[in-house]
Amino acid sequence: MKRLLGSLLLLFSLSAPATQVIKETVKTISSPNGAYEFVFYQKQLTPHTRQMYYTLTYEGKDVIHESELGVLIENQLFESALGIPNDESKIWGEGLVLTAETRETVDTLWKPVYGERSLIKDQYNQLTLAFEKGDTGGGISDGYDKRRKYFMNLIIRAYDEGIAFRYHFPEATNGLFLHILGEQTQFALPQGTNAWYERWAQGPYELLPLSNWKDESERPLTLQLPNGLTTVLAEAAMIDYARMKFHLNEQKPNTLQASLYSSIDIITPYSTPWRVVMVANQPGELIANNDIFLNLNAPCRIADTSWITPGKVMRSNLKQAEVMETIDFAANMGLQYVHMDAGWYGPEMKMSSDATSVSPDRDLDMPALCAYAESKGIGLWVYVNQRALVQQLDELLPLYREWGLKGIKFGFVQIGNQHWSTWLHDAIRKCAEHEMMVDIHDEYRPTGFSRTYPNLMTQEGIRGNEEMPDATHNVILPFTRFLCGAADYTLCYYSGRKKTTYAHQLAMAAVYYSPIQFMFWYDTPKQYQGEPELEFWKNIPTVWEDTRVLSGAIGQHIAMARRSGNEWFVGIMTNNDPRKLTLSADFLEPGRKYEVRLYEDDDKAKTRTRVRITTKRAKTGDTFTFTLKASGGAAMHFIPLN
Repeated sequence: MKRLLGSLLLLFSLSAPATQVIKETVKTISSPNGAYEFVFYQKQLTPHTRQMYYTLTYEGKDVIHESELGVLIENQLFESALGIPNDESKIWGEGLVLTAETRETVDTLWKPVYGERSLIKDQYNQLTLAFEKGDTGGGISDGYDKRRKYFMNLIIRAYDEGIAFRYHFPEATNGLFLHILGEQTQFALPQGTNAWYERWAQGPYELLPLSNWKDESERPLTLQLPNGLTTVLAEAAMIDYARMKFHLNEQKPNTLQASLYSSIDIITPYSTPWRVVMVANQPGELIANNDIFLNLNAPCRIADTSWITPGKVMRSNLKQAEVMETIDFAANMGLQYVHMDAGWYGPEMKMSSDATSVSPDRDLDMPALCAYAESKGIGLWVYVNQRALVQQLDELLPLYREWGLKGIKFGFVQIGNQHWSTWLHDAIRKCAEHEMMVDIHDEYRPTGFSRTYPNLMTQEGIRGNEEMPDATHNVILPFTRFLCGAADYTLCYYSGRKKTTYAHQLAMAAVYYSPIQFMFWYDTPKQYQGEPELEFWKNIPTVWEDTRVLSGAIGQHIAMARRSGNEWFVGIMTNNDPRKLTLSADFLEPGRKYEVRLYEDDDKAKTRTRVRITTKRAKTGDTFTFTLKASGGAAMHFIPLN
């Protein structure tokens, strides 16, 4: 229905007489640095209807050509009272009259509970345009009871990091509810644009033109424009709405249409999720600017966050002795958590499985394991399928806290429509009330909710090591999926199914951000034979005070440096091709000397993993040249010298 409505709307506009921009509706907003310029305006489509549009430029270059804005609404009872014909009710946005504008400037800093940076700049210019469903020359009369009128605001924020806009419905005095069928929101891109298309959250990527797509594409969607700019389309603050994806507009070439999973029912006041556009001259700038997703969400609502502790996790087999063995290994390897995955309480896909007790065929003693883990400085996590969560969450949370568990991995969550979006975020809130951290698995993709409820530590929504993708896929991810938030990729080391070198996997711990970082996913303690390079995983944390992109090209390579305290960790990954790369250590503190440990693939190394370790002295501005094997990588650890 969404696509049909979009096609009907476009057909309607194309068949209308020549349109004219309504001059008094032209409004412009720019980012603080002046790079982004967003222009809003309305056109008179017919004597009785007008439509909202926008354009976007970056440093004077075209990014978004004329594109529609609006919400598709079906409210027959209300609109019948206003005298609006039913066949026009879904094209509700065409009848909006601009009545007021307000502008605001914000420039603050805030400190996250954890993140990729210890301080986040929140600086933007905001334009709010107020509309009402009023007299457009033959529509609702000015004398009509204003308590029955429709009101909507368009809110536009211009950051140096990107542009965001959303629709807001102020509180109605008549208790108005809205049935939203979809959005008119469009993104008309320059001819010759290519997209890193991905059909589903755990799918592979294809670089495609904006034509002949088989299906919708996931978000965030990264695009390469013919003028050399890289652009990202995304959403933020999708909490009690329907998930957006992108499909090609069937009538308008090179145009992407916001496509909602399902309809939405709301009561005013209500704000839709943010639609986000990021632009960069170099792809690495997108990674540097990804705090925009957090900034578009509400501040933290957990009063005491001291129990929220990021860390590294290893999955265990489901026998008492093996869990204890994994706890010992985790403690020796500098990990903080052990996870018991699906099957500990019974078949996860059966509604009859009871997640309040251990399956009869398991010898697990949960309180005893939690106590043993705590004695070793380790916390325990458990997997619970959504079937059990839906039935038992209120019973599980106090019980798990009594046992001593630290976190829950939600499995096979339903995603997409408003009901399950709302359920999921309410479940995270409930977990916070019981001091339980959360990892969401399967198709959920973040939109910044971890700022508001930082007990949401990470989520899957990624084609990671469960599918064992190749190295080219791995170096697409930092410029696509990882832009919108942490991802549980499940790092591996010993698995024979991996398609990359050991040093490539080693580097992931620095390149891939996840406050709860799963390591050794398909590995067991018995596989470890003292490989010295694993000291890199032992020493590396999972959250950071600073993050720098040293070099990167989508699908080719990535090199990232991250700081914890005074130490820097660097991860370097190439695609399926060998590569020579020279990097500068200009991120180091001037005047300070460092010892650097380098970890590189080397077929001549005398260990079974063929990773060479060298130690050097370094200072800011020193350069390092790497000859990377196909599907390979390298890592560095900089430690300041006294």
